[in-house]
Amino acid sequence: MTKMEAVGSGRNLTYGLLEAVGKAIVVGRYNNSPFPTEADLAKEYAVSRSVTREAVKMLTAKGLLIARPRKGTSVQPPRSWNLFDPDVLRWMLERKFSLDLLRQFNELRIAIEPMAAALAARAADAQGIAAVEEGYNRMVAAEAGDDDPLEADIAFHIAILEASANPFYAQFRDVVTTALRTSIRFTNRFKGRTASLPQHRAVLTAIEARDPEQARAAMLVLIEDVMALIADAERAA
Repeated sequence: MTKMEAVGSGRNLTYGLLEAVGKAIVVGRYNNSPFPTEADLAKEYAVSRSVTREAVKMLTAKGLLIARPRKGTSVQPPRSWNLFDPDVLRWMLERKFSLDLLRQFNELRIAIEPMAAALAARAADAQGIAAVEEGYNRMVAAEAGDDDPLEADIAFHIAILEASANPFYAQFRDVVTTALRTSIRFTNRFKGRTASLPQHRAVLTAIEARDPEQARAAMLVLIEDVMALIADAERAA
């Protein structure tokens, strides 16, 4: 595949270049070499300077690049990357499967999702609760082979974030969706394990019962079970 084919064509050129260069940065292609100039990038990927300029701006906004007067553009260290940007997180997760990164993400989930479930139990409207129920029903259907297990599980968790009635929790939708794809694939494939319907049902039941403390506790149990699987895998590694 040529570089031009790799970044796509037409209106997708900018996003294709963003994807190609973003991945290259995250996998460390430029760790021991200077980041190319816009002219060199345009030539390497067979795109226009305007496409290159826009992609570089987007990568800079994501924290991957920094432009300094008279020094040009250089790659930022990972600590400067915007880890809540869905693209950056996806590139990191796709770079190389990492139990450390998976554990760190689930540590973040422990800080967010149990409280989101408690808030959903306290403040969700009928539409919010219906969305959580729909997510759970999709998981039941997936168990019978009538839905996608990964998408159903994600729908359940995202519905709870949105049902919290707190816009700050809802803003985690994209990052949780992206990272859950790796987390759920890991737990669903670990020794043939699939998502626990009873554990998810317990969260839904507590939300429907308007019991914030039980909703928080049920979600905490669900995520701590994932953490236990990760710890088992780390010990076996």
